[in-house]
Amino acid sequence: MNKQEALFDYLVRLGDTSLIAGQRLSEWCGHGPILEEDIALTNISLDLIGQARQFLTYAGEVEGRGRDEDALAYHRDVWEFKNVKLIEQPNGDFAQTILKQYFLSTFNCLLYGALSHSKDETLAAIAAKSLKEVLYHKRHSAEWLKRLGDGTAESKQRMEFALEELWTYTGELFEMTEVDKVLVEEGIACDLNELYMRWLNEVEEIFEEATLDMPKDVFMASGSRKGLHTEHLGFILAEMQFLPRAYPDAKW
Repeated sequence: MNKQEALFDYLVRLGDTSLIAGQRLSEWCGHGPILEEDIALTNISLDLIGQARQFLTYAGEVEGRGRDEDALAYHRDVWEFKNVKLIEQPNGDFAQTILKQYFLSTFNCLLYGALSHSKDETLAAIAAKSLKEVLYHKRHSAEWLKRLGDGTAESKQRMEFALEELWTYTGELFEMTEVDKVLVEEGIACDLNELYMRWLNEVEEIFEEATLDMPKDVFMASGSRKGLHTEHLGFILAEMQFLPRAYPDAKW
């Protein structure tokens, strides 16, 4: 695998994770528990989709086959997507959505912070801009995580259930492949192993404030880097891709 192929794969991975996270979160629009949260979740969704546009646009340029952000988002099949399984899981209740968002946002803060120093100037610029947004995403989800975890008996129970459902998908955030190896050597990507303990320490600190116990010895899912996903992604794509596939020549 050469540097160009690795960079394309890496950008698609970043773009897909932001895209599917934003698409899933957009399902809360009009359904938030209170108006303020309805607006907040929708805005976070828009931020994520905006990040996806930048990553996928650059991926198309690197690939050099004439595919733009729309072609990559709407005209690939499920096995071509490289997003982590965590963000394709159903929203569930508000506790599950918040915990999922916290895991991703905390990871993104570390990742984009590292990538903002990438030797690839375009990737570094996208990461630096995205970092400003995900810092808010992290703060928003962390505050809610603490309120729910250390709130009523029901809110704590719901957060504990969310933790049981989602923790198994967190290990995949740090899964390294040949793509990572090539780009780390080039100074373009960062070593995810170096981010893991920092992420774990931040999560543990918030969990302590939220009076939640850290899971131990949990099986970790893997495979998304190879296009292996849960059944949920197919349903997301079926809805998201319907119009551009049904009317490929439509002009807005």
